[in-house]
Amino acid sequence: MRVHLASDHAGFELKSHLAGWLTGRGDDVVDHGASSYEPDDDYPPFCLAAAEQVVADDGSLGIVVGGSGNGEQIAANKVAGVRAALAWDEDTARLAREHNDANVLSLGARMLSPEQAQRLAEVFVTTPFSGGERHVRRIGQLAAYERTH
Repeated sequence: MRVHLASDHAGFELKSHLAGWLTGRGDDVVDHGASSYEPDDDYPPFCLAAAEQVVADDGSLGIVVGGSGNGEQIAANKVAGVRAALAWDEDTARLAREHNDANVLSLGARMLSPEQAQRLAEVFVTTPFSGGERHVRRIGQLAAYERTH
């Protein structure tokens, strides 16, 4: 599995932890920044780059990390074709994939321990989309709106 990662300063340490863990699992990790800890950096460029690559790289997933994960989720969702979900427990990570076919996970480094975040990432990357008719229909409605507004 190819996983595109991004974070700002607040998520930098957790992103590094997740990158090592994912690589150890055998995943192909692509880090879109930040490449070093910069206390005044901004998350949008990093999250947008990762989100764009998730869309361009069919079958890949993304994980964006910030202090709360809220801004990172918002940024990723600006990219057409991205369905980014903020997760704070295993159920939200699992349902993001099963029901919403989310392709980007957003995590809050100030909200989760590294172990909790790792578990949410594991649930996210290993849970398939259910393909349920109602879920497909709803995702189609969102995709149609993205195209036509």
